[in-house]
Amino acid sequence: MNTLLKMPLMAILLATVSLLSTEASAQVPAQIAAPDATMVGTIHAEGAQLYECKRDSGSTSSAQSGTLSWKFREPIATLIVDGKTIGRHYAGPNWDHSDGSGVKAKLASSVPGSTPNDIPWLKLEVTERRGNGMFSDVATVQRINTKGGAVQGSCENEGNYRIEPYSADYVFLRKNETTEYTSSVKR
Repeated sequence: MNTLLKMPLMAILLATVSLLSTEASAQVPAQIAAPDATMVGTIHAEGAQLYECKRDSGSTSSAQSGTLSWKFREPIATLIVDGKTIGRHYAGPNWDHSDGSGVKAKLASSVPGSTPNDIPWLKLEVTERRGNGMFSDVATVQRINTKGGAVQGSCENEGNYRIEPYSADYVFLRKNETTEYTSSVKR
């Protein structure tokens, strides 16, 4: 393909990516938005949320003290782009990319999923980075478009596990680069 044809094609591609990024960020609730960030990429995940049957020790009511209920334990998911596995998501929470980069994050904020059966949408702040690659400068991770994965209610046998399938999109963001301008004024 000659250079003159490549230029308009690149412009169309950049405009499309920019439009999709704008649309995706417009759909994210304010509570989990990251207005000071730039999207590195969005990766679809298919996996499961693992729950464990535990005693509810945090209840203030003596009638509910010791009630058994499902408590979230950890996620396990495959990260998929264009039908190909490019990484994994697991306890920590951690995300590993096949290019050798990875991040660990902690919860910053959340909003409910679309239905009671959908796990919440999240904003997570990165606490650790590993390797060089796509995730090497990621500062924030958003979990959006969740389907399934939620479990509510009581359980019968302490120590039992339950696996609940889910899917989600993970948006990886880096901080915007800011340039500071200083003026020198002589007085």
